[in-house]
Amino acid sequence: MATLPLNDVVSVNVTVSPTTTILSGFNVGCIIGKSTIISAVTRAKEYASTNEMLSDGWAGTEAEFVAAQKYFGQSAKPAKVVIGRWDGTGAETAVQAFTAVRGANSTWYAGMVVGATKTEILAIAAYAETATPYTTQFFTTADADVPLGTAGNVFLSLQALGYKRTIGMYSTVTNAVSAIMGYAMGANTNLPNSAYTLKFKSLAGVATEALTIVQVSAIENANGNVYVNRGSVYNIFEQGVMSDGSFFDEIINLDMLANDLQIEIMRTLINSAKVPQTQSGVDTLVSACVRACETSRTKGFVATGIWRGGNVLTFKNGTMLQNGYIVLVDSLITQSDVDRAARKAPTIYVLVKLAGAIHSVLVNVTVNR
Repeated sequence: MATLPLNDVVSVNVTVSPTTTILSGFNVGCIIGKSTIISAVTRAKEYASTNEMLSDGWAGTEAEFVAAQKYFGQSAKPAKVVIGRWDGTGAETAVQAFTAVRGANSTWYAGMVVGATKTEILAIAAYAETATPYTTQFFTTADADVPLGTAGNVFLSLQALGYKRTIGMYSTVTNAVSAIMGYAMGANTNLPNSAYTLKFKSLAGVATEALTIVQVSAIENANGNVYVNRGSVYNIFEQGVMSDGSFFDEIINLDMLANDLQIEIMRTLINSAKVPQTQSGVDTLVSACVRACETSRTKGFVATGIWRGGNVLTFKNGTMLQNGYIVLVDSLITQSDVDRAARKAPTIYVLVKLAGAIHSVLVNVTVNR
């Protein structure tokens, strides 16, 4: 079915304050490859398990199938996966395949191309930055120049470009990133207190990498991710960052908040005979925004904290955000005649304070004899 974006009616801009230094399937991943079980015409099919894939003609040895095993095998098990077809019979590129599968099935949020090369990863990353609906690319690399920190390796190249919608993992296990993608999609339930971070997660079906501290630092300083053993006991994924250094959980939850704001406002506009250009009408839109923000609050993505994002309208920098968010709106009195004639709402400002996550702990022990 052909559809048009909601942005023309409800536009949501998300700005993340610098660190000191419409999509429904935010829980669905996509695995794309050249196996021919799915036709190039169909392009994409949804499966609830690898058993369904076997019943549909998969042999169980294909790269997509093996990646799906890791995807479904995590402690937070996703409900479904989309398997996409890269038409390898012609001159189609990886990014063209990614785009075509996106067009055939746009319910998925996280996507990966099995066996993607550095050049292909970079091309898909550029597409993912502006894709509609929102999407993220997951990729695995075993390039030897990565742990060496060699200039121009895939992580350093992506970091230099500042891409925030691509997350990569160094691993000698083929398509290992499908495991953390599966965890991310399975854990994203949107239920109360369901917010999560990717760091510290154990990945079923993936072996840890025997890397030195220097090698891990080279990877992580380039905003790459690794699966390592710490303390001889803990196998953990770290750090859970995108190529620009943003944390994946922040990107997906901000995408979900923007999506929720669009949906709540759109629902209000459609279900009302009209929303008048009065204070009452504006209050109705503010209430819609509050409902979206409440979802982020109840799941633990935003929380009480001090606003450090500068003065916004009457809200001052340094003020406590009791609920983790506040919704502000420009005055109707000062609205221009042009905007009023065009039936535009006054600009709405949604300020949110992220709950964040603890990734390291310092303990000072003082001993007195």
